[in-house]
Amino acid sequence: MATRVRPQGQEVRNFILRHLKSEGLAAKVSDRFDITRQAANKHLRNLVDENAIVAVGATRNRAYKPVRAKTKTFTYQIADSPEEDVVWRMDIKPLLASLPQNVLDIWQWAFTEMFNNAVDHSEGKEIIVEVKKSAVDAEVMIMDNGVGIFRKLQRQFGLSDERQAILELSKGKLTTDPSRHSGQGIFFTSRMVDQFAILSGETYFAHDIGEEDDWLLESTNNSGTSVFLKVDNHTSRTTRKILAQYSVNNSYGFNKTVVPVELARYGTDQLVSRSQAKRVLARVDQFAQVLFDFRGVDEIGQAFADEIFRVFAQAHPKISLLPINANKTIMGMYRAAIKSARPGYKGPSMTGTS
Repeated sequence: MATRVRPQGQEVRNFILRHLKSEGLAAKVSDRFDITRQAANKHLRNLVDENAIVAVGATRNRAYKPVRAKTKTFTYQIADSPEEDVVWRMDIKPLLASLPQNVLDIWQWAFTEMFNNAVDHSEGKEIIVEVKKSAVDAEVMIMDNGVGIFRKLQRQFGLSDERQAILELSKGKLTTDPSRHSGQGIFFTSRMVDQFAILSGETYFAHDIGEEDDWLLESTNNSGTSVFLKVDNHTSRTTRKILAQYSVNNSYGFNKTVVPVELARYGTDQLVSRSQAKRVLARVDQFAQVLFDFRGVDEIGQAFADEIFRVFAQAHPKISLLPINANKTIMGMYRAAIKSARPGYKGPSMTGTS
């Protein structure tokens, strides 16, 4: 099993794997990271030893090429009640066994959570899993032929449409079977992997760490549910660090969430009404701290801001409600709302705004 890679080592490895066709690769690595040529060659040798790349040619003119990605597909019948830990241990883990332990931990969490969701919630008959591993990263697709996750959530919770189901999923703690599930699986999986996407019905939902945690929506037409997971083979992230990010006071409980406010918008509509704010606020009373992410939102109305930061805040004084990635216009609305609730308040610093 490979050893865990430090953040700087991860950057070096990623640079090497993305510049394998460059001439004088060791020299380029040395110059880019201000390390010795010997240290650069050591990184190259480690990747060769891990069977991530292949060395070609004599020492003076040595070149490198990636090992071809391997793909394997498995099919499971839901009627057979496949157990996610057994499937992970017998089928999936052997294909990823060469990865560092922290990366394996991420894969175990992500795969078992998503596979179990398909077994317990899809109402389908079959699950297909596709695993693809290259020198740079690994990808897993989990596909079922069930009713579709967004459609099921819309039906179960009486939501107006599938878009609202995505907004609720993004907050976490949403499940159609609370007696057996905590609703944390999709929330944390989407933050542990580098790329996460769900394709179901007419909705596409993605969370990409490489794109500053953007949530995306696109029009599609697919039956069942397909979940796509991708993790860099040498990421320095750990499951513990990700869990801690959403825990207030290091309690390791899931009591902090981020709400992507943009998902409450429809088309070119602006966020101005109290009813829109109430959709954003649904179920956030389950958390101790709520960060409202205004990335992609240029302005909000007075009623929208007042409903969240005065009306709801006064009714729930123990919950911390904070805007992030908000421009000066939105911060002005935020200040006005909380100032009316707290006379004399001068407003927060601009920390966390854009």
